[in-house]
Amino acid sequence: MAAPSGAASCEDFAEFQELLRVMRTIDDRIVHELNTTIPTASFVGKIDASQTCKELYQSLMDAHTSRERIIKNCIAQTSSVVKTLREEREKAQDDVALLKQLRKEQTKV
Repeated sequence: MAAPSGAASCEDFAEFQELLRVMRTIDDRIVHELNTTIPTASFVGKIDASQTCKELYQSLMDAHTSRERIIKNCIAQTSSVVKTLREEREKAQDDVALLKQLRKEQTKV
């Protein structure tokens, strides 16, 4: 189960959450994955359990690495936007729309 590739958009939080949900599929199905990876007594000689376990482990690690990269990237992007909005807020303290946008971005982080 490969994780979706490509750059994640952090603009739409619902879309970002959906992407993470899809990327979490291998974790959510770990019991099934283990049951299909580890051979039963009747299949012990037909399947290389060591190799299939290594492949499952690699898939899990790839999925975790991808999720971590995307999450950290979105945190960095959103933090940058918050920093910019804070600087703008210092210049225009009476701008209510700017304050609302700042609060929205802070909530995302």
